[in-house]
Formats: sequence, structure tokens, C-alpha cells
Amino acid sequence: MVDENALIAALQNGEIYAAGLDVFEHEPLSVDSPLLNMSNVVAVPHIGSATHETRYNMMACAVDNLIDALQGKIEKNCVNPQAAG
Repeated sequence: MVDENALIAALQNGEIYAAGLDVFEHEPLSVDSPLLNMSNVVAVPHIGSATHETRYNMMACAVDNLIDALQGKIEKNCVNPQAAG
């Protein structure tokens, strides 16, 4: 999570040199957002994971999770196993 206003300030004052963003605090990002006019910002609409390798890995993870669930197991990448079991 990022405080977007703090990020904008840090980018403007040079505390942070640049940022590449795929997710925003409020979506869709407003057309008048300062982030869109900053030369040190690359903003893209949720395409950071749009590679063949990433999509394949996401599919494999989903299949593994489904198999685990059907077998009554907790998924390997479960974030909160205490709540799942």
C-alpha cells in the first residue's frame, strides 16, 4: 500500500527519483492526478503481470489451489491458514 499524496510529494521534492505504478489509491486514476503529468512516473492500467510467464504461473497456482481444495487441503500459498482450517 502506498500513500499516494506522500508519494507525489516525495517525487516532486526528489526524495524518490521515479515510480512505476500499476495500482492506484483510487481507481480509475483521475485524469487530473498529478501523477499523470510527472515525467518521472510511468502509470499503466493493471498490466504489470501481463507476460506469458506470469500468466502461466498464475494459472498453475490456481490449478494447484483448486486441487488442494478438492482434496480438503489448505492451499500452499494460503495467507491465513488459521482462518482456512
